[in-house]
Amino acid sequence: RGTSLRAGFSGTGHKNAPVLQRLDRSMSSVTVPPPACLLRPLEAPLRYLFGPGPSNVPPRVLAAGGRPIIGHLHPEMYGIMNDIKKGIQYAFQTENKMTISMSGSGHAAMECAVFNAVEPGESVLVAVNGIWGERVAEIAERMGANVHKMVKAPGGYFTNKEIEQAVEKHKPVLFFLTHGESSAGLCHPMDGIGDICRKHNCLFLVDTVASLGAAPIYMDKQSIDILYTGSQKALNAPPGTAPISFNERACQKMFNRKTKPVSYLFDMTHLSNYWGCDGKPARAYHHTGPVSGFFALRESLAILAETGLEESWRKHKEQTANIVHHVTFILQDLRLPSVTTIAIPEGYDWREMLVYIMKNHQMEMTGGLGPSIGMVMRIGLMGYNCEKTNADMALQALADALKNCKKTRG
Repeated sequence: RGTSLRAGFSGTGHKNAPVLQRLDRSMSSVTVPPPACLLRPLEAPLRYLFGPGPSNVPPRVLAAGGRPIIGHLHPEMYGIMNDIKKGIQYAFQTENKMTISMSGSGHAAMECAVFNAVEPGESVLVAVNGIWGERVAEIAERMGANVHKMVKAPGGYFTNKEIEQAVEKHKPVLFFLTHGESSAGLCHPMDGIGDICRKHNCLFLVDTVASLGAAPIYMDKQSIDILYTGSQKALNAPPGTAPISFNERACQKMFNRKTKPVSYLFDMTHLSNYWGCDGKPARAYHHTGPVSGFFALRESLAILAETGLEESWRKHKEQTANIVHHVTFILQDLRLPSVTTIAIPEGYDWREMLVYIMKNHQMEMTGGLGPSIGMVMRIGLMGYNCEKTNADMALQALADALKNCKKTRG
């Protein structure tokens, strides 16, 4: 383009030279240079991800994510999305037609659930026994709900009697509970809670981000109205997609609202069409989904289907038992099979131990999160990582840290 413009001035003589110089400068000048860091090759170290997620991804899932991009509205993409829906239904143990995957992390599904099921001013009851209850309570407060909390210390669980008393008192339209509270390492009992919610005309929302594929959950049998998870833990896909399912009770509530959901991106009126769940013959454009992420999620669900849910549950429970058998400072009995919490060894600085393990073993373990910070350390063995050799490696790294880190007190 610069050449053709210059040619247009060719017959005007040297008197136009300053104009040409100014024109060249305006077209080619940049004020911010290319960043030196981007002129170097990408480096991503090999790490053993034995924290609460993300987990290491199997080569088969990595390969699926590396397939050539196709259009997000191509018929082939719709076929892959349909496969994903079937895989989620199997993983959730549900026949719900309104089953999709959010474009985003588990937080996206969390917000989608609250934004669609609740309207401003409505009562919401949240069970808080770790960070995820705290997050849901804040999300509901931000969108204008009247939030009530049931609170336990990290690792505490709620009896069905306590839940029913709170539901009777606050008359919520939605009750939230975390199945796998990864900040405390708790796997919460589910039986009977959905029946309580139905008795009191309340939707039951459950978070299984840290537990799906690692611990038994039965959406339909346990009368769970809305269930969601994330891709990056026991499902073993990269972070960035979040399966979610709504039953008929939830659909009746969210599709008969007086007000629109506060988020356009998370509006299930549009997402149900985008995922082909609304019965309409054509799917309209809503947003561009993470095509490579959906490839990877589809493959991870295929692996789960081939392995079988019950075998996956058994394997996670077995490796958690292996960790528990060797480590003497376990926090509680209702252990989450994917993330084991251990009490911080007396007299040690947990941060120093984690830094030592990363530096000397290239291994990620983490401390607590939210209300459990300073209380526990967390070891995650999920999906692809759920092997005895990895459990042994984690225990050896922990023993090495205990041997070589300074004991500050005790």
